[in-house]
Amino acid sequence: MSGTALPSLVSTVPGPKSHAWVDRLSQVECPAITARRARRAVQIGATDTDPVVWSEAVGQNVTDVDGNVFVDLTAGFGVAAVGHRNPTVIAAVKAQCEVLVHAMGDAFPDPRRIELMEALARRTGLARVILGSSGSDAIDAAVKTAVVATGRHRIIAFDGGYHGLAFGPLATLGYLGHTMRQPFQRLLGTHVTWAPFGGVLPDASTLSEVAAVLVEPIQGRGGMREPPDGWLVQLHAAAQAAGALVIHDEIYSGCGRTGRFLASELQPDLLCLGKALGGGFPVSACLGTAAAMDAWGASTGAAIHTQTFLGHPVGCAAALATLGELDRLTPIAATTGAVLAAALRQVPGVSKVTGRGMMLGVHVKGALQVTHDLLDRGYIVLPCGERAEALGLTPPYGLTAAQAQGFVAALADVLQWQR
Repeated sequence: MSGTALPSLVSTVPGPKSHAWVDRLSQVECPAITARRARRAVQIGATDTDPVVWSEAVGQNVTDVDGNVFVDLTAGFGVAAVGHRNPTVIAAVKAQCEVLVHAMGDAFPDPRRIELMEALARRTGLARVILGSSGSDAIDAAVKTAVVATGRHRIIAFDGGYHGLAFGPLATLGYLGHTMRQPFQRLLGTHVTWAPFGGVLPDASTLSEVAAVLVEPIQGRGGMREPPDGWLVQLHAAAQAAGALVIHDEIYSGCGRTGRFLASELQPDLLCLGKALGGGFPVSACLGTAAAMDAWGASTGAAIHTQTFLGHPVGCAAALATLGELDRLTPIAATTGAVLAAALRQVPGVSKVTGRGMMLGVHVKGALQVTHDLLDRGYIVLPCGERAEALGLTPPYGLTAAQAQGFVAALADVLQWQR
């Protein structure tokens, strides 16, 4: 399979082998993790909503354990931007695994770690880097850096914002925050001030107490939402005037997702990258200005921010290869995304399409049920928005014209049956 195939279904979806694997999963996994039949049936009114169990993926295609071939319009939460099992990334990982799989975080670096930080600094214009393993790691590093650099301890975050579920990022979670924060609220502190995304900015007196403003230039899980023109510029100016730092969370929108390496042309004080950065391997980065990062001071041998897998050699090798692939694929993402968005706007039942490039929100009635119906037709999509009001499309950048057209036709068919 080349990764450019259209759907090919040989069983029901999910099939009997997927059901069998999920039955085994239900015996060992915490029930809060993977949505299974009983819980999802209540949510979307469907009677058979186990997930399909993936067995193989390449390019834009995923094959499940029953042999069904799907077109993946999610890129695995945006991770497989350069395609599942990208051959250039896999070759770099294999080569790295032959020489060095693990180094020692802050104690002993390796060449791939240094090369990756150099490459990211060149691309972003930000001088210093802290590497991590996940997007949450990058947010943690950014917030800590802002506190160290400013001596302040308040953060401004926005309704609908999603920054991860580790304890540090969880406190700043706007997306379904009432649900996701509530069980842990007494442990999260009261240091976050909430503001409307794209709305009235916090006043100067509020900003004067703030270490950082944490914002997604385009909200991902919050609905593929862009703020009004000029809003982000005003936010930067207000924060700068008050001595607060600006953190851009481009974990979802970065790495070419919108048709350019970063969604925003503005340079923040701190920038968070992840998801697509490793081409399928776990690696993330918090980048910052020298002024912000150097506030940490020099290490004296016991680093106050580190982790065992910081700068993991295999993840760094994968990220370096991914950066090279992004140079080739990002222009394609811009063109294909624009064509796809235009076609989707013509589909009866689509009220609007938000976002840019390969980061699109397709607003339809009953998006949760629509995702299920599309899976039955061989297309993997996820809902987005706090009310699940849209389909979130973040496909691999190599999505072919035939695959895009097939998806548009399948969506039109699903929405026609709704009417």
